Amino acid sequence: MSDNNTNPWTILKSVEIHDTPWIKVLKHDVLNPAGHPTTYSTVHFKNYALGIVALDEEYNTWIVGQYRFPIKQYSWEIPEGGGNKNETPEESARRELSEEAGIEAKKWTKIQEFHMSNSVSDEHAFVFVAQDLTFHNSHPDDDEQLVLKKLPFQKLYEMVLNGEVMDSITVIAVFKTQYLIENNLI
Repeated sequence: MSDNNTNPWTILKSVEIHDTPWIKVLKHDVLNPAGHPTTYSTVHFKNYALGIVALDEEYNTWIVGQYRFPIKQYSWEIPEGGGNKNETPEESARRELSEEAGIEAKKWTKIQEFHMSNSVSDEHAFVFVAQDLTFHNSHPDDDEQLVLKKLPFQKLYEMVLNGEVMDSITVIAVFKTQYLIENNLI
């Protein structure tokens, strides 16, 4: 195994297949690392992904329920959204938490950064813990039908362990937050 960071792929031609305000799908004619011609399709994300674990003083948190069209299922998740690349991830996370949950926070801690699905996309994600909370009415986007639920963080952790919550940002955020709580780091 090599630690070589050199790109072993040769792009011969790239064609835009689909473009929306959120994503761009590209088809690439390439030579793979073995030198064989093949096709590789990728999804470019125009925003970054965000997730927020809001924690009050008693370690309660809030999750959002909504029907997710791509998986044809209802999903419980931490407040999430897309971050405008012209803003910092924290600025976008503040906006998403306010819109989806009606929560403002004075303390923000970035706890994780990761690639969502690096075999087919360039989507980059950031997860925050928000603390020292105040509350107001939420104002979700007009294309969202959200249900907001408050529960103890430990209950959300159990839901992840039991497979009741399968959203990737939520799973990563919950495991990292649990680690931080267990080690008195937040």
